[in-house]
Amino acid sequence: MRLAPSLLAFVATLAAAIPGAAASLAETLAPTGTLRATCLGDNPVLGRVDSQTGAVTGTVTDLVKELAHRIGVPYTVVPAAGARDIIGRLQARTADLGFLAYNAGRANEVDFSMPWLLMPNTYIVRADSPLRKVTDADRAGIRITAVKNDTQDVYLSAHLKNTRVDTVPTTPEHIEIRDLVLTGKTDAFAANRQRLLEVAGRFPGLRVLDDDYFVAGQAIAIAKGDPARLDALNRLLADVLVTDLVKASIEHAGLRGVSAAKPEGR
Repeated sequence: MRLAPSLLAFVATLAAAIPGAAASLAETLAPTGTLRATCLGDNPVLGRVDSQTGAVTGTVTDLVKELAHRIGVPYTVVPAAGARDIIGRLQARTADLGFLAYNAGRANEVDFSMPWLLMPNTYIVRADSPLRKVTDADRAGIRITAVKNDTQDVYLSAHLKNTRVDTVPTTPEHIEIRDLVLTGKTDAFAANRQRLLEVAGRFPGLRVLDDDYFVAGQAIAIAKGDPARLDALNRLLADVLVTDLVKASIEHAGLRGVSAAKPEGR
């Protein structure tokens, strides 16, 4: 069977265009030749940091590896000390991608992709606490604690009607969360469900509420002010989200209550 000359020409043009498209994406998303990503080093939903090597494994690394493969460049994933650190790295152009939950305040400083992962947030309380649902915590006299300026603090501060959020400056260790709750310094500590399930699994006397007050969309942040770059990132991310890569990564990491986002517009 012989192909018509016009069809042969089309196939040859398409084959030539594919490497060219990848090269263009690489120049747009990874201008140094390496796709440099950074994520919160203390969020188990995003990844875990090896204490000896500093290597990050988990959902972020799996996603960055796939994005880098699709545009034909190597990659790095570096843990950051907090959201402020990630934003600073993006603004200084020492990182190309920053993995953060979207909120309006952060969107004033960086641009966000579509969500790629959905992260539920709830409370951890004493096992004998009268709080059974998240709405039970929104009552006068109930003490709620969250990490200052983190997703939970931003959301709850805007939505609680009858109480307020007390904050701690940095993410506490598991044992510190236990002590805050069991000593009565707080009635409910707010964080993502995965983190709180890990705390409750380690220490008797604690309980994670069954429902959530908010499901955060984990997204990819980039330096602000480049719509073409953001569009390229969203198109590439959407192509990944139609596969099972994020779902498989969540399952491999053993995360609970976390789900892959669906690509917007598809």
